[in-house]
Amino acid sequence: MKVSCPICQKTVEWEGNRFRPFCSERCKLIDLGNWASESYRIPSKPEEEEEGPSGEPADGENEGPSNPPSNGNQNGKPNPP
Repeated sequence: MKVSCPICQKTVEWEGNRFRPFCSERCKLIDLGNWASESYRIPSKPEEEEEGPSGEPADGENEGPSNPPSNGNQNGKPNPP
């Protein structure tokens, strides 16, 4: 089976090619350098879109503990009359 090198587009044989999917060590190292220099990137949402509708972080970060309204005692039940 013949494939194209992802770097130089040269047609190379897949079977028995020790550099596959590249045609040579040179193209393999060029690709490695592209990854190392962050030339390849996966697109992500801008920060504004990552916040929830109220401007709060969408994943619930920075939320404090939920405290029930105070009614004068510690067990959360109303005081007897």
